Amino acid sequence: MIPEDLRYTAEHEWVSGDGSGPVRVGITHYAQDALGDIVFVQLPEEGTAVAAGDSLGEIESTKSVSEIYAPIAGTVVSRNASLADEPELINAEPYAAGWLVEIAPDDPASVGQLLDAGAYQSLTEG
Repeated sequence: MIPEDLRYTAEHEWVSGDGSGPVRVGITHYAQDALGDIVFVQLPEEGTAVAAGDSLGEIESTKSVSEIYAPIAGTVVSRNASLADEPELINAEPYAAGWLVEIAPDDPASVGQLLDAGAYQSLTEG
């Protein structure tokens, strides 16, 4: 359940895209599975500038509330409006309809510095 074409963070976010344009960000299958049933998502407004490691918002599940962290520095250009009414999309389709935000990167090369699928798999199995 770890797509090969994505990049990952140690905090269980994924990034889709090479950084030449906006990248899509979400949480991994591993993260949504650990959280349990997701009931609410708080995301930043479009136009919000974020630094790598900054909080992007929160995901509330039946078990806990967890921070979402920006995998790269940039500006939020879009957020998944569907999650306001259907936060459970993150559980059902974490790599598709359950995406969170799109970020225009300050440094396109920063995407390539994130974990590849093999490194992320090692992290989750460790």
